[in-house]
Amino acid sequence: MTYIVTDACVRCKYMDCVEVCPVDCFYEGENFLVIHPDECIDCGVCEPECPVEAIKPDTEDDADGKWLEINSKYSKVWPNITQIGERPADADEMAKETGKFEKYFSEKPGKGD
Repeated sequence: MTYIVTDACVRCKYMDCVEVCPVDCFYEGENFLVIHPDECIDCGVCEPECPVEAIKPDTEDDADGKWLEINSKYSKVWPNITQIGERPADADEMAKETGKFEKYFSEKPGKGD
């Protein structure tokens, strides 16, 4: 099992999760974070840190494995992040919105550390 980041993170990107990760397996996109599934040690400390509940065990992924695939793909090309950075100005407003991936997701990398 591994943990995955899901739709709720898009344009929120609070990043509380990255500081508690003991193996630094988070990677940063312009408006989304992902977990590298081969680096995640399944400790689960990141899950309760996410204020929008975007982090889930891969056993709770969509039936088609959508989120595991997205996390796998982008963790290979985005920069690693280990510290809380600046969250988007509208993060609190975006936290309540659903279906954000299809509307707002950007493939562009973030700044990383």
